[in-house]
Amino acid sequence: MKITIGVVMDPIQSIKIHKDSTFAMMLEIQRRGWEMLYMEQNDLYLLHCCPYARVRPVKVTDDPNGWYELGEAREKPLFELDAILMRKDPPFDMEYIYTTHLLELAEREGTLVVNRPQALRDANEKLFTAWFPECRAPTLVAREATRFIDFLAEHGDVVVKPLDGMGGASIFRITRGDHNTNVILETLTEHGTRYAMAQRFIPEISEGDKRILMIHGEPVPYALARLPAPGEHRGNLAAGGTGKGVPLSERDRFIAAKVGPVLREKGILFAGLDVIGDYLTEVNVTSPTCIRELDAQFGLNISAQLMDRIEEKLAKCQ
Repeated sequence: MKITIGVVMDPIQSIKIHKDSTFAMMLEIQRRGWEMLYMEQNDLYLLHCCPYARVRPVKVTDDPNGWYELGEAREKPLFELDAILMRKDPPFDMEYIYTTHLLELAEREGTLVVNRPQALRDANEKLFTAWFPECRAPTLVAREATRFIDFLAEHGDVVVKPLDGMGGASIFRITRGDHNTNVILETLTEHGTRYAMAQRFIPEISEGDKRILMIHGEPVPYALARLPAPGEHRGNLAAGGTGKGVPLSERDRFIAAKVGPVLREKGILFAGLDVIGDYLTEVNVTSPTCIRELDAQFGLNISAQLMDRIEEKLAKCQ
């Protein structure tokens, strides 16, 4: 089956290929002989109600000294692509939302977009945990500082974070009596004008913030436990954490079983669940990572599993 697939991503020249999940997907697309077209966010545009993009053929090589080669750019209607991988990293701002609208117009004409544009808008990676109350730790989402102060008084030790961050950015741990509490809350909520989230601190973070990858609602059998650096409370690899592969626990599988059907229903083909201890803390749907680390530690090919599902979906549409 000849497939043409577009990849919307951050500038390819700036990625770190040893840990970039989009790059892993591109290697697999190329291995299958599919036509692969590279796009950045500003390549997409709308003309006379039709979504277009400036696309460039791309070849990739697993070599840190030179990992890509771009062909000649051309203009192409997005609906002429069989599938599009939306792999642009957050921030999830209005520009990101506008991009999902362009991709949704392509989807309406039959292009498979991974993940579904409507789902990208609906499933905020922090707030989406509220759909699974049996899986998450005590949580507050609010704008008013007094609500956070009451929550802190109840639990004594909490983590607060913005709803639109990534990579551990602007995540703070606050304990009862912390003299920085007010300024942290003022900063996060911009003096009560923006929503933020607080979660009860989970001591099991010392054992790692586990990333469970989900493909079409089913978990990869191993998670990447991202261990905080000494003196840190964040396990994010971008914040200095280190990754250790671990088999899924019974609780991990319970959480995956609860979340998986909802992901399938919403058209979220590829997601990353963040689990600390027994609790789901985030559902990553924009550009989940950790493929390369798990592939390397366990001899997997997670991208192949994803491309198999994409191929199956495209075959059903023919």
